[in-house]
Amino acid sequence: MSTLHYWAMVPAAGAGRRMGAATPKQYLPLLGQAVIVHTLEILLRHPRIAGVAVAIGAEDGWWPGIAHALPTTKPLLVVTGGAERCHSVANGLQALREWAALDDWVLVHDAARPCLTGEDLDRLMSELADDPIGGLLATPVRDTLKQADDHGRVATTVDRARLWHALTPQMFRLGLLHDALCATLDRGLLVTDEAAAMEAAGFAPRLVEGRSDNLKITRPEDLALAEFYLKRRRAAGLSA
Repeated sequence: MSTLHYWAMVPAAGAGRRMGAATPKQYLPLLGQAVIVHTLEILLRHPRIAGVAVAIGAEDGWWPGIAHALPTTKPLLVVTGGAERCHSVANGLQALREWAALDDWVLVHDAARPCLTGEDLDRLMSELADDPIGGLLATPVRDTLKQADDHGRVATTVDRARLWHALTPQMFRLGLLHDALCATLDRGLLVTDEAAAMEAAGFAPRLVEGRSDNLKITRPEDLALAEFYLKRRRAAGLSA
């Protein structure tokens, strides 16, 4: 029986308009390096990840300037991204099909989540190793949630007992995820994460509790918070 491998796919073609910056958020400086460098380093340095595919914008002028800062001991496949995240992921999965087996695991991770830890990667791989479907890192919802009406007023309070915040990586078999994502695109559905594509195909991904500091940089204050988390880990002698 052949050994299954783990691969990572990072969609990085977004403009990050909510940051209000001229530079896409994945290229903003964070502790002396671009955000995406922190993100890719944790994936490339993990001993169980065989290689990484990254999808960048067709007119991306920032990537060449930061690519040299990345570890080069594993395959790093660069593909052209698409209009939406789901298009970029589909392109990345297609590129990985040239390197990986259809039964290999693929971990799709946001480019703007630079605070992922090796501990969370290990937990995700361990808990899903024998899962027939796969799953995703997530955190239980702790805040009270309100559903708004059309006028910006509270319509109802939502029961949070079974609600989770979806994080990344999201880990599925390459062939299964590729087929599920292509099926959603063929139907005109622009899913915002890979679990949604799997759900649309009739599967129920497993939730694996991860760290709440695995934040996605979306707004300016998130960059400062990511810097705080990374500095705290370095002070504690932790690499990630």
